[in-house]
Amino acid sequence: FQRKNLTLFFSIGLLTSWGTALLGVRLYWMGNKPPSFSNSDNPAADSDSFLTRTLTFFYLPTKNLWLLLCPDTLSFDWSMDAVPLLKAVSDWRNLHTVAFYAGLLLLAYFSLKGSGNERECNGRTVMNGKQNANGHSCHSEMEYKTLEVKSSFASKEENGIKKHEMQKLQLPSTENIVILSLSLLIVPFVPATNLFFYVGFVIAERVLYVPSMGFCLLVTVGVRALYVKAQKRFLKNLVFCSTAALIVFYGLKTVVRNGDWQNEEMLYRSGIKVNPAKAWGNLGNVLKSQSKISEAESAYRNALYYRSNMADMLYNLGLLLQENSRFSEALHYYKLAIGSRPTLASAYLNTGIILMNQGKTEEARRTFLKCSEIPDENLKDPHAHKSSVTSCLYNLGKLFHEQGHYEDALIVYKEAIQKMPRQFAPQSLYNMMGEAYMRMSRLPEAEHWYMESLRSKSDHIPAHLTYGKLLAVT
Repeated sequence: FQRKNLTLFFSIGLLTSWGTALLGVRLYWMGNKPPSFSNSDNPAADSDSFLTRTLTFFYLPTKNLWLLLCPDTLSFDWSMDAVPLLKAVSDWRNLHTVAFYAGLLLLAYFSLKGSGNERECNGRTVMNGKQNANGHSCHSEMEYKTLEVKSSFASKEENGIKKHEMQKLQLPSTENIVILSLSLLIVPFVPATNLFFYVGFVIAERVLYVPSMGFCLLVTVGVRALYVKAQKRFLKNLVFCSTAALIVFYGLKTVVRNGDWQNEEMLYRSGIKVNPAKAWGNLGNVLKSQSKISEAESAYRNALYYRSNMADMLYNLGLLLQENSRFSEALHYYKLAIGSRPTLASAYLNTGIILMNQGKTEEARRTFLKCSEIPDENLKDPHAHKSSVTSCLYNLGKLFHEQGHYEDALIVYKEAIQKMPRQFAPQSLYNMMGEAYMRMSRLPEAEHWYMESLRSKSDHIPAHLTYGKLLAVT
C-alpha cells in the first residue's frame, strides 16, 4: 500500500474503534446482556439449524443492497415471514449472496491496490508514469489536479505562500473516495448483520440511512468514471441522460413513498404485500380506534389467516368481541391467545372477568390465581404485565370479598400492593382493602386505607362514599 493511504486507514480504524466503543457502552447500560426479542422479530436467530442461520444472515445484506439499488418494494416492517429463510444450499438466492460478496471483495481489492502499476493518459495505457508512445510524459489524475493548482497559484507562491498550503487544495484520489464510500457503506451496517449479536429485526430500512451516503457516493464515482472513460460524444450524453433519468425516477419514487407515510392507515395498507400478518394487525388497531368495528374485525381475521398463532392479534380480536358483548367468542380467542403465549397476563385478566360476570366463580378464581403465578422473566412488555397481574389479584380479592372471605381477600390485596408497578392507579385497590377491614370491624385500619385511596386520587367517588359510611358509624 502507498504511504499516502495511511491517513485514510487510520481514519477508518478510528471510525471502527469509535463504533465499537459506543456498542460497548450500550451493552454496559443494558446490564451486559443483549435485549430479548420475540421469535417473530428475527426468525433466523430462533432457528435450530446452523445452516439456515448462516445462509440467511449472509443473504440479508444482499437484500439490503437491493433496497438501495432498486427500492421498488418498501415496508414499515420486515419481520416474521417477510423474507423467507434460506434452508438449503440449493436455494437460488444463494447465487445473489455469492455475487454480492464477490463484487464487494473485488471492489475493495482494486480500491486498496491504489493507483497500481497502470495509469491511463489520454486514452493510452502507460506503466509507472513512463512516457507514452508519443513521447509525452503522463501524469495521474491526482498529479494533473496538483499541476492545475500550482499553475493557478504560481503568482501567489512568488509572494511567499508555502507549498504545504497549496497541497491542502489537492482533491482525494478516486481510490480513496471508493475506500471512504465502502467504509460508510459497511461499517455503520455491521451492527445490524447479526455477526456479533442477534438484533430484533430481519430488515430495517432505518439502518440504511448512513450506509446510503456511502452508496450514493460510490454510484457518483462510478458514473464519473464511465463519463471520463467514454470516448464518443454519444456515449457521454448517454451516461449523462441515464443519470438524470435515474435521479428523476428515484425522486418520483420518494414522492410516492411520502404519500404512504401521510397517516398510519395508509402506511399499514402499503405494507400488506410485504408483511400481511403484521400490516393487517396494525391496520385493525387503527380501524378500531376510528370506531370501524366490522372493518377492524375483518382486518384482525385477515392477520390471523396469514399467521394464526399471533398472541397479540388473538387477544386484540377477543378484546374487540368482548367490547361488543360477544363474550363466548371473546373467551374462545382469549384461550387461543393464552395457548400461543402462556405469559400473556392481560388475556387471563379478561378471561377471568368474563367468567366472573357469567357466575363461573370457581373457574374465574383459578384463572386469576394462575395469572398471579406467571414469572416476571423474558416478557415482551414487563410494565403492562405487572399491571395486568395486579389487576388479576385485585379481582381475585374482590371475588373473595363477595364470597365473605375477608381474610383471604386481604391477603390477596396485600400481594397486589407488593407487585403493583408505579404506573398502576391504586385507589380502587386501597378502597377495597378499607372495605374488607370495615366488614371485619377493624375501623382504624379501614380509615387508614380509605385515606390512602383519597390521597392517590382525591376525586375517587367510591372512597368518599365508603369513608362517609365509616364516619357515620364512628
